[in-house]
Amino acid sequence: MELIDAPRWRKSSRSNGQGGDCVEVADNLAGVVLVRDTKNRDGGTLTFAPDAWRAFVSLAKRS
Repeated sequence: MELIDAPRWRKSSRSNGQGGDCVEVADNLAGVVLVRDTKNRDGGTLTFAPDAWRAFVSLAKRS
């Protein structure tokens, strides 16, 4: 059984699958978006407010 409060990680859609720089995002939790490095999942997690994350993604898509 999956815990409701457990992050559901998904790999970035920009990942090329060749071992490059990739991140995973968990945006299923109330009030936070978590981001981590796919190559170092135990190396730490960045935490963003949902509004800040949406602003970042919007700006990144323009680049």
